[in-house]
Amino acid sequence: MDNSDERLKKILQDVRDGGIEPDRALDLLRDLPFQDLGHTKIDHHRSLRNGFPEVIYGAGKTPEQVAEIFAEMCTRSNVLATRIPPETADYVITRLPDAQYNPSARTLVCRTGEVKYGPGHVGIITAGTSDLHVAEEAAVTCEMFGNRATIISDIGVAGIHRLFHRIDEIRSFSVLVVIAGMEGALSSVIGGLVDRPIIAVPTSVGYGANFSGLSALLGMLTSCASGVTVVNIDNGFGAACAACKINRLLEHHSDNETEG
Repeated sequence: MDNSDERLKKILQDVRDGGIEPDRALDLLRDLPFQDLGHTKIDHHRSLRNGFPEVIYGAGKTPEQVAEIFAEMCTRSNVLATRIPPETADYVITRLPDAQYNPSARTLVCRTGEVKYGPGHVGIITAGTSDLHVAEEAAVTCEMFGNRATIISDIGVAGIHRLFHRIDEIRSFSVLVVIAGMEGALSSVIGGLVDRPIIAVPTSVGYGANFSGLSALLGMLTSCASGVTVVNIDNGFGAACAACKINRLLEHHSDNETEG
């Protein structure tokens, strides 16, 4: 048993014996424990601190490293891994056949228990079909974190009538993730039409002057629509996390109103 296990056991014993209040124990547990695999230190209590469990970022890791991390985390909870190349996914699935790979999103998931959904519903909007891989990453992340998500794709400003055709549905979502490459104009247009929180995701989709997403990023950052929040290029995962946190606040606000 390592030191973190000993400390955890001591905290639990103190709670049992009445030597420490449960709220104080919860504060102590926020920084415990992590599991040292040598190449990786798995943060098993991250959800206590920020509301989300640790997610495996696959880029730059070997298939063996991802598989070992994935296997250890699956013994405790549902697991999400992002940016997983196909060859890594194949290797992991040979060791854990229940793992599920989404090649478009490049996500690998393991569900050891039921995902409980909150009342919020995230709308994920893409300007073009070429942005779908980012949307899929966002959708998988939302689902794994207990938020329903619906993708509406290919309604960019080049054919703006397509957007107006879906505007009533778009206004029905609690939070919007708006994904666009090229010049990134879609988030500004939607920002002028809806009263929902908007998280804009620039993508690396576009011709040379798009500068691998920089033009879309700058366009979204300088949006004339107020209240548009922007994440990094191709960061569907980060946008989904922000949307889930907004939904959680909306849920808490609704619960407080009900109790009042």
